[in-house]
Amino acid sequence: MSRGPDAATLLERALIAAADTAGCPIAVVASDWTRWASVTFSGARHSLTLTAEASPALDRWLVGLSDAEFDLRHTLVADLAVTRMTRDGDAVTVAIEALTVEER
Repeated sequence: MSRGPDAATLLERALIAAADTAGCPIAVVASDWTRWASVTFSGARHSLTLTAEASPALDRWLVGLSDAEFDLRHTLVADLAVTRMTRDGDAVTVAIEALTVEER
């Protein structure tokens, strides 16, 4: 029996959907994650690289991204930050780091 998509897949899908809703479609070009645990929580640390076309909508979306709420099944996004952004003409590459925590 499959449990469904993992937290990394759910996070990627949520970011893509949120960007589409904001009017700035993105593509996830790289994604990696590592299991993470503390005494009271378990989850994963995520590193993602996104690309998009430069636009005011993208800029607005990125500014609000760290405060955005994502509805991920059995998972909370505890922290999310844009760690790097580069522009090359109309192309923008964005690095994102996130921490997800499993709901129990």
